[in-house]
Amino acid sequence: MTDAAGGTPRVAVMGGGVMGEALLGALLTAGWTPEQVEITEQATARADELAGRYAVRTGASNADAAARADVVLIAVKPNVVGAVLDEIASALPGGALVVSVAAGLPIAFYEQRLPVGTPVVRVMPNTPAVVGKGASAVAGGAHATEDHLVLVEKLLAATGLVVRVAEKDLDAVTAISGSGPAYAFYLVDAMAEAGVLLGLTRDLATRLAVATVEGAAALAAQSGDHPVVLRERVSSPGGTTVAAVAELDAHGVRAGVVAAARAAAERSRELGAQYAG
Repeated sequence: MTDAAGGTPRVAVMGGGVMGEALLGALLTAGWTPEQVEITEQATARADELAGRYAVRTGASNADAAARADVVLIAVKPNVVGAVLDEIASALPGGALVVSVAAGLPIAFYEQRLPVGTPVVRVMPNTPAVVGKGASAVAGGAHATEDHLVLVEKLLAATGLVVRVAEKDLDAVTAISGSGPAYAFYLVDAMAEAGVLLGLTRDLATRLAVATVEGAAALAAQSGDHPVVLRERVSSPGGTTVAAVAELDAHGVRAGVVAAARAAAERSRELGAQYAG
């Protein structure tokens, strides 16, 4: 997809929060120029901060920004998405693509509020996107073509891993990668606390825990080996790791993670129904 002149599509980002800024940074990293991107943000101080940091246009209304865009990225909280769609619906140029990173809301919610035939792509990102280590899943609506999906993948490329899924799988994605960073932070905190209990300073214990989780994730990504294989390489018979993993199993850590993911997926479905209703 290109703009009317055949060049790089112009993008309007609705919402200047953490995820909106992450998307803005990803666009600029991916080759968009500041002149091709603008962002809307109600808080004047925050809008000024983004304008100063990225040299992009700010200050326009959602409708005015949408009217100039080939792609509109919805990065506001789910409870205000409906109001934003009402603002931009009549201003959208024909053929403009709408991309949402708002959690929970189904594609049908957008398609019902936008002009008939508007292509919509829904994205489930996560917070590590702000440092280029995110994991995002994209699902296309009834009018989204292969070109639209490829464009969204290009938009998100600088945020980290991007995969395609069916919309029905986005609640599961939310449970694994959307909420997943919190599980990792929980583990890092627990490892650091254990280090303190064993006599390390909190700073040292935290640095070791963070580096260990980061390194383990990098090794898993680069090796392509199953996590069980990687775990077994660390586990000498009768050694310290075997003793440690036995305690994790005895305390139900694996079952707890599975239960946590199930709870997150169910809550995602509930919130989607609540916001859409």
